[in-house]
Amino acid sequence: MKPWYEQSFGSDYMLVYKHRNWEEANKEVGKMIGWLQLPKKARVLDIGCGMGRHALAMARSGYAVTGTDLSPVLLEEAKFHDEEGQVNWVPGDMRELPFEAGSFDATVNLFTSFGYFSLEDDNIHVLRQIRKVLRPEGSFLIDFLNPVHVAQTLVPRSERIDEETGLHILEERSILNGWVQKEITVYDPRKREEQRQYLERVRLYQRDWFERNLALCSLGLEKLYGNYDGSAYEQEASPRMIMTGRAL
Repeated sequence: MKPWYEQSFGSDYMLVYKHRNWEEANKEVGKMIGWLQLPKKARVLDIGCGMGRHALAMARSGYAVTGTDLSPVLLEEAKFHDEEGQVNWVPGDMRELPFEAGSFDATVNLFTSFGYFSLEDDNIHVLRQIRKVLRPEGSFLIDFLNPVHVAQTLVPRSERIDEETGLHILEERSILNGWVQKEITVYDPRKREEQRQYLERVRLYQRDWFERNLALCSLGLEKLYGNYDGSAYEQEASPRMIMTGRAL
């Protein structure tokens, strides 16, 4: 059986997450540019770019952007939105990025596109790959969930109806053995027997895990933000752990 991340990021993923806002991506990119101190035309790699919202926003802000993702469905959607061909879209696995060493001035990894893999070394190897593709002193940004906040605020069950298709989307969330997971069921209530089910799982890595393994991978952590508004990270209150730093 394929691992969850090869099954879940397809056409139904775009339905489940269609509420994610392209305008918000523009605002978030504006913040990131300031945090990473990127000069115009900097070479930026968006790792796990998905449907391309942030990659396109960065390209429109004057950067030379490459977006890479394992999902061919999501990459096709990204290309559809990139009418002017502003981004270089490249299929790839974040554990073995298909780029030469030192190819980029900056990398970004957004919306918890990290911690997917069952083998601990696979997740650490993603950090090694980030270091590989960065030039010396190149910048990185990793946007991860705050595990303490997740444990405090997790909503076990929610259901909604997609107005355009009439499909029901049921999401059931839990924390088990160091993972946060979401079981997603998409179904037409008139055809309940044809329901489609997906699983999403992310390791609940704490701040000290990142501090330790970033250092081991020659990535220097410089700033830790708690959200895209630029607020300082607070373990109990912040919804995110947004880490920025440089290649050593």
